[in-house]
Amino acid sequence: MGKTTVIKNGLVVDGTGSPGVVADVRMQDGRITAIGAELSGDEVIDATGRVVAPGFIDIHTHYDAQVFWDPALTPSCFHGVSTVVAGNCGFTIAPTRAADRDLIARTMEKVEDMDPATLNAGIPWEFETFGEYLDSIRHRGSLLNFASYIGHTALRIFVMGDEAVGRVATDDEIDRMATIVREAMDAGAAGFASSFAVTHRGADGQPIPSRWADRREIDALCAAVGDTGRGVIGVNGGENLSLPDCYELQPNIGVPITYTALLTTSQGTHLKAAEIHRAGVARGIDVWPQVSCRPLSFSQTMVEPFTLNINPVFAELMPKSIDERRAAYLDPAWRARALEFWASGQVLSPRWDAFEIMEAPTSPDLVGRRVTQVAEELGLSPFDALLEITLREPDLKVRVKALLANDDVDGITMLLNTDQCTLGLSDAGAHVGQLCDAVLPTDLLGSWVRERRALTLEQAINKLTKVQADLFGFADRGVLRPGAHADVVVFDPDTVAPGPTSRVRDFPAEGERLTASQPTGMHHLFVNGVEVVRDGRILDGTSRPGQVVSPAQRA
Repeated sequence: MGKTTVIKNGLVVDGTGSPGVVADVRMQDGRITAIGAELSGDEVIDATGRVVAPGFIDIHTHYDAQVFWDPALTPSCFHGVSTVVAGNCGFTIAPTRAADRDLIARTMEKVEDMDPATLNAGIPWEFETFGEYLDSIRHRGSLLNFASYIGHTALRIFVMGDEAVGRVATDDEIDRMATIVREAMDAGAAGFASSFAVTHRGADGQPIPSRWADRREIDALCAAVGDTGRGVIGVNGGENLSLPDCYELQPNIGVPITYTALLTTSQGTHLKAAEIHRAGVARGIDVWPQVSCRPLSFSQTMVEPFTLNINPVFAELMPKSIDERRAAYLDPAWRARALEFWASGQVLSPRWDAFEIMEAPTSPDLVGRRVTQVAEELGLSPFDALLEITLREPDLKVRVKALLANDDVDGITMLLNTDQCTLGLSDAGAHVGQLCDAVLPTDLLGSWVRERRALTLEQAINKLTKVQADLFGFADRGVLRPGAHADVVVFDPDTVAPGPTSRVRDFPAEGERLTASQPTGMHHLFVNGVEVVRDGRILDGTSRPGQVVSPAQRA
């Protein structure tokens, strides 16, 4: 028997939604062995005045590659996260053949802001199948528990090669993909994930491979997961598979669908989506839209303007050189075509009043100002003003912060309190130079529980823990009770907050990212009974106690 650790006198909020109680929690050999009063152990941690809760579960991450060079999965570990689900939106790095690694890396660059040099330097590429990928993670280890979907884009490339973009799959190709999905589930995949989002375009500006799938393919691959009786379907919705479509599909496959994402918009589209969801819940449909307490905003340069690339006129420039992009920005005819597409209503037009200039080396006086303010002074439209500011820079590297959605406090409060909506879209591990929403748990507990009182402490912890574990079938996780895995976080409810965000270069090949490694009020994180973070510091000499977690069979 190993040593016993006791966390004493904390407010134990067990993840079930029940009221917290002051008690001690004892852990041994990776499990919780007792919860009660006056417990003793080899190591004692005083948690007086603090909350003791299950480790948080982040179901929407992109740590597929980062797990190899950063087994602590920073910054999530600093924010109380003990388990992550990767592979979201179908962007996995397995299955993959050696010949396709460069295409996978370049696709990740365009859709998830991952530097190909970092990926090529940091991924060991010692695997081909999805099962071999999970085995590689098991062998190398991680501080946090790790789960992953098998991703649609990688799967399509694996089966269809270069033709994964440009056409629908044949019946034979669909059968082969379905077989690989079943094999991945048997190897421990958390489910199958795909994206049909208009924002997701590949290295050549074309829609990513999964966006070329028809309903025959989508239904067959989802059914392959359903055949196993476990796991989850992750959908980033679009024209191929919309939110209403999910409520028709789910009863036919028998496993839950989680949909990315239900966010507030200035047009109020979230209200209609919430109505669709409530109607589905009333019918007993097992669909879980992901909601977030974070505003959806991106820090982006005008060389890689992620939020503008949903306009195909901008997308045309994705494979082009800087000089070709400059020529387009200068061209009145190109500008007219971009404006014409926005005016067509096929996609939402940019919220120019929510564009803020973050970096403009030759115009430092503009930093911190809204594009609309500068446009008024220049006597130009916001679009023309942004391009004129950009063209002042030899490398076009003006950086702007663009707010897309989810800034309606009342709307977010409504969504957080809507039945069968689950927390998601932290995107931790992706868009690393554009945003850092891995702070979602500490923001929820600080801003939305303590300050706004949109949720009770017990409701918030339930959403961060047991709801997620139950959705994915992660047995004995997401709760504090004897026999459960000892994933435990200790925090101060009076001071917990996300802390500052900083831009650093600490990835392989000197890759740059935004991170948030200094939250306040976070004191201890245990993973399978091993303390891995204390007072904002990863403990030296810590073993890698994280496990590759897989969904249990559904009843």
